[in-house]
Amino acid sequence: MITINQPILGQEEEEAVISVLRRGELTNPTYLGGRNVASVERALAEYLRVKHVVLVNSGTAALQASLIALGVGVGDEVLLPSFTFVATANAVVAVGAKPIFVDILLEDYCIDPEDLRRKVTPRCKAIIPVHLYGYPANMDSVLEVAREHNLFVMEDAAQSLGATYRSKQSGTLGDIGCFSFYPSKIITSGEGGAVATNSDEFAEKLRLVRNHGLSAEGLVMRMGLNLRMNEISAAILSAQLKKLNHFLDKRRKNADALSKMLEGVDAVLPLEHEGRLSNWYLYTIRVKNRDKVLEHLRNYGVGAAVYYKTPIHLYPYYRNLLSYVRLPKTEQAAAEVLSLPIHPAVSEAELKQIASSVRSALPK
Repeated sequence: MITINQPILGQEEEEAVISVLRRGELTNPTYLGGRNVASVERALAEYLRVKHVVLVNSGTAALQASLIALGVGVGDEVLLPSFTFVATANAVVAVGAKPIFVDILLEDYCIDPEDLRRKVTPRCKAIIPVHLYGYPANMDSVLEVAREHNLFVMEDAAQSLGATYRSKQSGTLGDIGCFSFYPSKIITSGEGGAVATNSDEFAEKLRLVRNHGLSAEGLVMRMGLNLRMNEISAAILSAQLKKLNHFLDKRRKNADALSKMLEGVDAVLPLEHEGRLSNWYLYTIRVKNRDKVLEHLRNYGVGAAVYYKTPIHLYPYYRNLLSYVRLPKTEQAAAEVLSLPIHPAVSEAELKQIASSVRSALPK
């Protein structure tokens, strides 16, 4: 089976982990964290071209810590798409705020700026645009709405490390950007996340929040949690970060090749718009009779997958928590999208196998 995504680990990661084990410092509970954590934060900040990166132990932790740092809490509303992984909404609920679900555009599967504008109320405090499938949302429009209503912009860039919007890295255009290093992501630390910001104030709050509210002097300055990244995860991430550009190049080559192989099939293929470059985390097409196509592909050894078959607003928990909101484009996408493997380990022969399987399921 050609997997939809997989971590690509080698000798560099093994040696990095062994080095930590031999040193014996598996984690560091200080304000700045351990040597590997601090080193990766500097390297990632340089790559993203931001002042601060704060590592945490998951992408969900990045979302929750960022909301706390922004002061989002009880009585506040946060605007976000329903067509994403549930962690985005769960983080909002975890801080006591109310998620307000916004529809998407079918052309990019990201937040619809016009529906976003319609959903703003006096209780709204922040917008979370999600760069879904590794493709940047229309940030000019999102930032315009945020300026008009004095709202924070917290980018969910969990899937989009390396994607760019008008030559700027995704996750660096708003007030705060959140990244994930889960095993399926572009690079991995096993479990892990990061927050990027150009704000000294937010960076200070994030470092406190991730470590029980403890200052550099060991005083509890605010409410905090244990959201630290450990030294083993940071060591793996350090080795992975050195391979990031290679991974991105390979994904783009695979995506370009697959697009050429699929020309003319009865499907909506992914596109890039002017000024917006994907990292090709997922190659997502839209088809009729999606579930039948999915079954066909899997029967031919293609590990295609659906992200996301059930939008967040239709999950039982959220249907009980919130009144139903109609999101027609979100629900259409959920019924039609299908993602194909293009990660760096996919070979040319496997791309041909994927394309052939899609063609046999979707004739011209």
